Amino acid sequence: MSRIGIFKDFQEIQLESPVDKIIREIRVLIISGQLNPGDRLPSERRLAERFSVGRSNVRDAIKKLEFYGILKTVPQSGTVVASIGITALEGLISDVLKIENSDFAALIETRVLLEMEAAKLAAERRTEQDLENIKEALDAYKYKVKLDKPAIEEDLMFHLKIAAASKNVVLKSLMLIIAPEVINNFIQLDICSDGRPYDALEEHEIIVEHIQDKKPEKAAEAMRHHLKDVLDYSKHLRQAKNNGF
Repeated sequence: MSRIGIFKDFQEIQLESPVDKIIREIRVLIISGQLNPGDRLPSERRLAERFSVGRSNVRDAIKKLEFYGILKTVPQSGTVVASIGITALEGLISDVLKIENSDFAALIETRVLLEMEAAKLAAERRTEQDLENIKEALDAYKYKVKLDKPAIEEDLMFHLKIAAASKNVVLKSLMLIIAPEVINNFIQLDICSDGRPYDALEEHEIIVEHIQDKKPEKAAEAMRHHLKDVLDYSKHLRQAKNNGF
């Protein structure tokens, strides 16, 4: 089966998560006027009972909606709906649901942009401690690769250490949201194989070299080259989607 076929089948069997269900139901409450901007949300227990989900799912949904500014916690008042108008709230919640279920190509494109900027800023701003942290993550990745063992977590940590060295907390936070989702999709679609970890190891070493030498443009270009395969794959997916496959 082709990669596109695998991806298409994977997309078709996805089910709505409990968190998505809660967010969708809260959107309905807002649109229907049962919840208005400034209103206090019912307790976690009541929401869990109403939506027939676990309280942990309710907490996760609330945290996500707080992150995007749709809900906010007010001291002595609890969690309330943001006072930004019904239309804006409806649009925001729709966007959150789209992000949660966003297509793989969009996730990859966003990750590449973030990673290139992270590498560039890391080369400009890194400290000796940052460099040590990045090299430790590289060594951990190398150790697993040499043993022919999966190095998914080590690969993620390497990229996150570079993001931390950028000294841009927003960029790092976005990386924390997007990178794991991209990697999870790659695992489920079984995309990167056939010796790719060894190629990636060499590319990691080149990225570190440019960050160490404080060469921002070269670091960004090395990161772009490192992620070229996944970027090309995202373009392939987008083209197939546009062609109706």
